[in-house]
Amino acid sequence: PVTDGSRELHSLCAQLEFLLQFDLKEKRSFFGQRKDYWDFLCQGLAQRRQEHEGIRFVTSLDKLKTPVGRGRAFLRYCLVHRQLAESLQLCLLDPESLREWYYTRSPFLSPRRRAEILGSLYELDGVTFHLAL
Repeated sequence: PVTDGSRELHSLCAQLEFLLQFDLKEKRSFFGQRKDYWDFLCQGLAQRRQEHEGIRFVTSLDKLKTPVGRGRAFLRYCLVHRQLAESLQLCLLDPESLREWYYTRSPFLSPRRRAEILGSLYELDGVTFHLAL
């Protein structure tokens, strides 16, 4: 199993975060806080499901104060529960929402690249992750 001490885990999480932030449009909340990929994931999942257990879990963690921290915790939760590819795929289903959140260089806006990314993420479902949540 992959654990918190794995260098590959840190590299994977850094690459996932880079991918989710690449060409992300700058958005602000009502109170002026910059929105991040966490907000994109929350909105995308809310449009597709009643409630995602990972979102509920992350929002219950009082120590997480920033969207980036919540996003990182959500990625880890999804890796442990083998839900990363499915969760991201749900967020990527609506092209209009994607254009609302991402500029044109984002690989998520290219159907071919999006399929490649999701294919790779679905392969991760075969990996066991034992991470501290």
